[in-house]
Amino acid sequence: MIRFPETKPIIRFNYELRSRYGETDQMGYVYYGRYLEYFEVARTEMIRSLGIPYSRLEEDGFMLPVVYAQLEYKAPIHYDELMTIEVSVFEKPMVRLDTFYRVLTSRLEKPHVLGQVTLCFTDTENRRPCRAPDYFNDLIDQQS
Repeated sequence: MIRFPETKPIIRFNYELRSRYGETDQMGYVYYGRYLEYFEVARTEMIRSLGIPYSRLEEDGFMLPVVYAQLEYKAPIHYDELMTIEVSVFEKPMVRLDTFYRVLTSRLEKPHVLGQVTLCFTDTENRRPCRAPDYFNDLIDQQS
């Protein structure tokens, strides 16, 4: 079971996306594996909203591989349904960036999907974990 921290998030970012035909199964539901892709799109746009395109992190020698992912499916999302992917961050990253997700539509009051993804800042050259760049956390501080 995914447990969101009980504190207020230091970042909350919403990204809207409409489910496409090719993302659904024969029942007309979004295929379960697509949600991790949706999380990635929303997370990338959240980072961009801080003022850092993900490509800059890569240019500066950082990668952010996923080291943990968990999802809870509560209710299906249908073909052509507009959804909001809410990304929350509750702590500034040292080495790990913990992100939490709610996938919502106007059809239901409760989330359709909950998720948690942990990424690890990694040095591009030696592929070892490293501290998040100072400018990344400085931009987070400006958001809170």
